[in-house]
Amino acid sequence: QVQLVESGGGLVQPGGSLTLSCAASGSIFRFWNMGWYRQAPGKQRELVAVIISGGSTNYADSVKGRFTISRDNAKNTVYLQMTRLKPEDTAVYYCHADPSYWGQGTQVTVSS
Repeated sequence: QVQLVESGGGLVQPGGSLTLSCAASGSIFRFWNMGWYRQAPGKQRELVAVIISGGSTNYADSVKGRFTISRDNAKNTVYLQMTRLKPEDTAVYYCHADPSYWGQGTQVTVSS
């Protein structure tokens, strides 16, 4: 059974930073492709960033240059470092592992 547990969300002012963490169960974590998605109120869930097992990354255009996804295979954890946050980044952020495992989500609110 795979479990993903996100943490690190919260309230931050525009221009601020947050780092999200996703702790995964399972001894084969290093073989998984991982991603972060987000869903704002009234909108569809969208891909934010992905990191494949080999370490390559890809980002949504809206977060390129501001967000960084990384992983620590020794800790079975994937991170999302978010900088220069904007109000439009406000959403529930979800961790995802292939093929179809999801965390419970963590709220990120960017507001002054």
